Amino acid sequence: MVEIRLPHSEFHDLGDVIRFVWRETLYADFPKREVERVIHKKYRVFPEISARDGALVIDKDYEKVEGFITLYIQNNLGALLRNRYTKRKVLYVHEGLDVPLLGYNAFGLIDRGTNLIQIRGVSGCNLSCIFCSVDEGPYSRTRRLDYVVDVDYLMKWFDDVARIKGRGLEAHLDGQGEPLIYPFRVELVQALREHPNVSVISMQSNGTLLTDKLVEELAEAGLDRVNLSIHSLDPDKAKMLMGMKSYDLEHVLDMAESLVNAGIDVLIAPVIIFGINDDEAEAFIEFARKIGAGKRWPALGFQNYIPYKFGRNPTIAKVKPFKEFYAWLRNLEERTGMKPLVLKPSHFGMERRDFIPLTFRPGEVVKAEVVLPGRIEGEMLAKARNRLIEVVGTRAEVGDRIRVRIVRTRHGIYIGTEV
Repeated sequence: MVEIRLPHSEFHDLGDVIRFVWRETLYADFPKREVERVIHKKYRVFPEISARDGALVIDKDYEKVEGFITLYIQNNLGALLRNRYTKRKVLYVHEGLDVPLLGYNAFGLIDRGTNLIQIRGVSGCNLSCIFCSVDEGPYSRTRRLDYVVDVDYLMKWFDDVARIKGRGLEAHLDGQGEPLIYPFRVELVQALREHPNVSVISMQSNGTLLTDKLVEELAEAGLDRVNLSIHSLDPDKAKMLMGMKSYDLEHVLDMAESLVNAGIDVLIAPVIIFGINDDEAEAFIEFARKIGAGKRWPALGFQNYIPYKFGRNPTIAKVKPFKEFYAWLRNLEERTGMKPLVLKPSHFGMERRDFIPLTFRPGEVVKAEVVLPGRIEGEMLAKARNRLIEVVGTRAEVGDRIRVRIVRTRHGIYIGTEV
């Protein structure tokens, strides 16, 4: 008998399949019969395989079978890889694909003309908030796949961007979902901490995947701040807003305190939906004070709910104009003495920097190669001039060469239509 264990991985026996869990956030299901078939073809035996205590177990120790099966898993992992939280197929973006990491909203890097660079190594979320602006999470009706970007490839592109943007950068880990489902989250923070152009490393998170161990690892790696998405301090209301009956508010509150104790600053970032959770504003402030949030940056970042075309927009939500929202915040400042609640870029050390020059102009028609499927029906990703273009309303397939009219270029996010 031989037991096979791989780094950062576990094997689980699910009856007809062996589930390979990689770095806690990704998995691939290998049919037992198929694995037994390839062993039979190689060794002319009839093996039995199972999983026990995180290891893959083969009934007999055939010659060099461990290396053979390890190679088999590596060669077939890409086609079977799925997101552990959304259950969607995962496309692993690495240097060999030669896919640009500028130009698309769901993964890669985004420059919005400041010293803050958004870093998106993964798409997908473990929650399904009822107000999600991009219809993310396990209950999404529109998202059909997820992406994971290799950490070395991500840092290669970040290095190029940082060279253009200069020193004193804030590297902000966010995404269309939950950044902590990124399998290389600690390694990414470590790499950014070692970069000479990075001064601050921050992260957006709903906090549910944090553990005391992970908090310690992130602190040691050099994470400076977490913008923590907590939308209610009432457990039942929080479950409703987060769209998951399994949401554990108490755990998230404990993790907020754990972050502060580890030396990672916390900004509590509730989305305020008037008529639902605006009456909790003072409770949020009290909690932020209690845990010692906001040591270097503001302790709270109240956000005004606004509906989005492709988001989940609950009918019970009341939309408040921003002028009234800011008046509400100023009144809250006066009542509680908590300032600032009306936030400005200067509160975070943000400053204007020249944009990375645009590669396309609106209305321009370019020849592009389709390189990846997009996240929603009728969307594909094409590349041209070392940039990605989100092509909407197309039936093109990967490998096609098409003509694309650029219709949007804001903040270097390129959207086009096939012509």
